[in-house]
Amino acid sequence: MLLDDFAAYARLHWAEIRQSLRDGRYRPAPVRRVVIPKPGGKGERLLGVPTVLDRVIQQAISQVLTPMFDPEFSEFSFGCRPQRSAHGAIKQVKDYVKQGYRGVMDLDLEKFFDTVNHDVLMARVARKVRDKTLLGLIGRYLRAGVMVEGVVQTTEWGTPQGSPLSPLLANILLDDLDQELKRRGHRFARYVDDLVILVKTPRAGQRVMASVTRYLTQVLRLKVNPQKSRVCRIERLEYLSFTFQGIRIVWSERAFQDFKHRLRGLTSRRWRVSMEYRLKRISLYLRGWMGYFGISQRYGPIPELDGWLRRRIRMCYWKQWRRPRTRIGNLLKLGTPRQHAFSTGLSRKGYWRLSRTLATQTGMTNEWLAQQGLISIRDLWMKAQGYDEKSANSSSS
Repeated sequence: MLLDDFAAYARLHWAEIRQSLRDGRYRPAPVRRVVIPKPGGKGERLLGVPTVLDRVIQQAISQVLTPMFDPEFSEFSFGCRPQRSAHGAIKQVKDYVKQGYRGVMDLDLEKFFDTVNHDVLMARVARKVRDKTLLGLIGRYLRAGVMVEGVVQTTEWGTPQGSPLSPLLANILLDDLDQELKRRGHRFARYVDDLVILVKTPRAGQRVMASVTRYLTQVLRLKVNPQKSRVCRIERLEYLSFTFQGIRIVWSERAFQDFKHRLRGLTSRRWRVSMEYRLKRISLYLRGWMGYFGISQRYGPIPELDGWLRRRIRMCYWKQWRRPRTRIGNLLKLGTPRQHAFSTGLSRKGYWRLSRTLATQTGMTNEWLAQQGLISIRDLWMKAQGYDEKSANSSSS
């Protein structure tokens, strides 16, 4: 059943569904296994996608439980919570660095969502939820199974990553860890299962790593990945796709290369779409990327990146115009001197080389590209940093 069909289905069957929920007879369907690549090509992430009906029910449960649990969560927990975000976690780490904490314990929970112990989790949910029917329904969601290539597999551990309820359940479980870290006086930030603890010396970091690992394995029954967990200097940390240069927040090199790779795809000559559609897609991607990475304080590569993107757009226009007559005519209309329009329009040199000639640059000017819909990465970054136009014009790296 698709989301568009759910309203009609609910009108016909909601009374029966509601009664089955109330008397504990409702049985969730197995989630559908979806495999997606992790960012940076670091393996695969296994998602469990519920049916539309189960998504609606889980979202309703989450809306009921969130006001019960969230107000007492740690102030240093930033993931999947109202009015909190990854930016909050990054800025919290920056505050610790400013206080002199230059060492970091970067802890990796091995396959966290797949290895959550149901008994440990439900014991923590039951601290506030007294309704046995609701507790039973949450338990059935945890044990609903997963459909893999048409075969239902049982789920004795874990909470499906991809369901509306899982982020809240993760925070309920890991809040015990947050409170323990706070009790011990540690400086930490957690974004769901991404945890860092700031320390002043490597020796202190090693002690913290050992004690926190014992707590996670013995109390919460979670697995710590020793190969990916480490103690390092803050300059070597990559957290939520950001790094730190002193107290400066900087997007990670891997995130930046992924960004350029995606733009190469959006400006590929082989992608046969209209320029209007291409520029709309690029605009959406740039706004989304800078909406997250715009807190990075690294300005240096942005002007060069803007120039590189404009050149690739000129290359796409040049490929689309195809025939020499069309190219010459369009260049003349755009104000290119006649001699340059003809010499470039008749040239047999490659698209990339011709995208950086006097003819293409005087015809397809930066202003003209902006009129067609190409937005400036620099302008987006300045806006994200809170600079006004005057300060933007005088800014430098």
